[in-house]
Amino acid sequence: MYFYQRIRDLREDNDLSQQRVADILGITRQQYQLYESGKREMPMHLFILLADFYKVSLDYLAGRTLKAKAF
Repeated sequence: MYFYQRIRDLREDNDLSQQRVADILGITRQQYQLYESGKREMPMHLFILLADFYKVSLDYLAGRTLKAKAF
């Protein structure tokens, strides 16, 4: 799924570790790693938290737009 690559790219572009993002989301690093790799589906409320944190739209995270747009 395309959006899992997008959350990884955003994390790496912001020089964040998986542990740091997991802490922001209130989950374990192992759980976040499963989401980022696409092995487990990420709940919508976590996508919303990520969109808010990275200041991008949910459409961007979902791969519906090519550019990250702040909201």
